[in-house]
Amino acid sequence: MEVIKNRKVLQDFIERQKEMGKRIGFAPTMGALHKGHLSLYEEAKKENDLVISSIFVNPTQFNNPEDLEKYPRDINRDILILENSGLVDAVYIPEVADIYPEKAESQHYDFDGLENEMEGKSRPGHFDGVGTVVEELFRQVQPDNAYFGEKDFQQLAIIRKMVDKKHLPVRIKGVSIYRAENGLALSSRNQRLHEDRRDASKIIYETLKKVNDWFKTVSIPEIKERVADIFDDQKGMQLEYFLIADENTLQETDFFYKDRNFRAFIVVVVDGVRLIDNMHLD
Repeated sequence: MEVIKNRKVLQDFIERQKEMGKRIGFAPTMGALHKGHLSLYEEAKKENDLVISSIFVNPTQFNNPEDLEKYPRDINRDILILENSGLVDAVYIPEVADIYPEKAESQHYDFDGLENEMEGKSRPGHFDGVGTVVEELFRQVQPDNAYFGEKDFQQLAIIRKMVDKKHLPVRIKGVSIYRAENGLALSSRNQRLHEDRRDASKIIYETLKKVNDWFKTVSIPEIKERVADIFDDQKGMQLEYFLIADENTLQETDFFYKDRNFRAFIVVVVDGVRLIDNMHLD
C-alpha cells in the first residue's frame, strides 16, 4: 500500500494510474478507522481497479475549536488497519496546506436547503466545510466512484448535491450502515463508552426497527410520542431529536405521502457521547 503525504506526490501517482486507464474508487475519512470505514473499501474494491483512502481531520467543519483539538488522531494505527485489510492500494494523508494552500476557510455552498435541516440547525457552516474539503479531495484524487456511509445520511445528501451542482465527474455511492452485533451503528465515538453502555445503546437500533413497524399503521405524531417515552425510561440517555423526513429534501414531515421515500433520524446522547443513527422506512 502506498502512503502519500503531499499533494505533488499524489498528483504524480494519479497521473500514472490514469495513463494506465485504471478506474479509481475513493473514500475520504478523518481517521479513527473502524470496520464501518472498511465496509466502504469493500464496496470500492468490487467496482474499481484501484482503491484510495484519505485521512485528514478537516478544520473547517468544526464549529468548536476544542472539538477539533480533541478529535482522535492515530495515523500509525490507521495505516496499519488499512494495510491489514488488503482492500486499499494507496492512502493520502495531506497536510492542511495541501488542502488549503492560503488559508483554512470554507467556500459557501447552496445545497438547496439540505444544509439547514437536522445537524445543520445546530452547526452553522459545518456543511460548507464538508463540501469544501470533499470537493478539493475529488479534484486532487480524481476518482471515478466515491463511497460514503449512510450513517451520516445528511452528509451523503449534501455531497451528492455538491457533485450535481458543480458537475463533477464522480459517481457517489451510499453504503449501508455497518452495525455491531447488537445493532449499534459503528462510530469512532462508540469507543468513548464503557462496554455496558455500548450494549445498552442497542436500544437506539431497536427503536428504529419499531418505528419501521409502526410506520405502516401509526401516525407520525404518535410515533414521536412513543419514541420519546422509550428514552424517558433510559437512564443516562437523552433523546436530542427524533424525526421522520423526506429522503430527497430532508425536510421533516408529519404526514405520509405514498409517492415519497421517508427515513427516520435519531440522535441520542449517552453519558455525554452523541450517537446518531437513521433507517429507511419501508
